Amino acid sequence: MSVVIDTNVLVVANGGHPPASSDCVLACIEALDAARAGVVLVDDGGRILAEYAHHASHAGQPGVGDRFFEWLWDHQAMAGSCSQVSITDDADRGFAEFPDDPALAAFDRDDRKFVAVALASGLRPPVLNASDSDWWQFDAVLRHHGVDVDYLCPELMPPRVPAKKLTDAERGAGRRGRRAHRSRAA
Repeated sequence: MSVVIDTNVLVVANGGHPPASSDCVLACIEALDAARAGVVLVDDGGRILAEYAHHASHAGQPGVGDRFFEWLWDHQAMAGSCSQVSITDDADRGFAEFPDDPALAAFDRDDRKFVAVALASGLRPPVLNASDSDWWQFDAVLRHHGVDVDYLCPELMPPRVPAKKLTDAERGAGRRGRRAHRSRAA
């Protein structure tokens, strides 16, 4: 199985996200171990590996996320372990492969490379996420575009909030770039 892994999974596996429970840390560790049995997808420009390098150690210690990064670095040229997917820089969207959808305009630009790799691979791999609520906020739109996210630590995601019912005027404005209206549940 192929998979794309957000950097936060390595960070949580290293114990570097204090709100994460021991179950969450264990889920990240198990996901990284399982990923080594499949193919990890990264971009061919080294953007994902560079981000990993800012949050994990090339030495492979002291944490499990560090050990995974060391393994991936050592196996990045091995087709059975890692696949480098070509993605194209785009000034507006971050990457040409990132969906051109106004509903994703506020999606974190730093995370767009993961979406671009997942889509450009043509394999429909899941993107593993541990602690980043951006993925949760945009889950329905991402799924609409063929990006499935596995939430390893759902307890770290905010509660789902139903979308505000739109008036006819707002519905018409939606075609011209309306931002989604949401209110936080009490």
